[in-house]
Amino acid sequence: MKAKGSVFKYGDNVDTDVIIPARYLNIMDKAELATHTMEDIDTEFVKKVKKNDIMVAGKNFGCGSSREHAPMVIKESGISCVIAETFARIFYRNAINIGLPIIECEEAGKAIKAGDEVEVDFDTGKITDLTTGESFMGQAFPEFMQKIISSNGLVGYINNK
Repeated sequence: MKAKGSVFKYGDNVDTDVIIPARYLNIMDKAELATHTMEDIDTEFVKKVKKNDIMVAGKNFGCGSSREHAPMVIKESGISCVIAETFARIFYRNAINIGLPIIECEEAGKAIKAGDEVEVDFDTGKITDLTTGESFMGQAFPEFMQKIISSNGLVGYINNK
């Protein structure tokens, strides 16, 4: 499995209330809810994001509340993968549960810039910044996690069993 796209870059401690502000959590339609992704820190995100783009961030991405809406709206907005120096534990699990590929890599989180073209190989954990030619080694996804992600999340995985 691979992901390839243009990068949206964010810093440390991006919390779930910034990813999807609580004032919108009464919206039931995923596509409509996703139109508010990142709007409190990046008003241009929803206007510029394209299918398969990649999000890169610093430490503790997804901290804050345990809401599953945060990884869901990132995925629904078109992001194919999130790379961060570290993830908040609950966000990490919620992302896998809904089938959003995420990968931790401190070096990539620091070095990759907004707008760079990046490719991620989930089988090996290799992250390649195609803009600069630099490569980084993140943690490869175990086979069972790849199956969950390719099944569009844990529910899809269980239903396929």
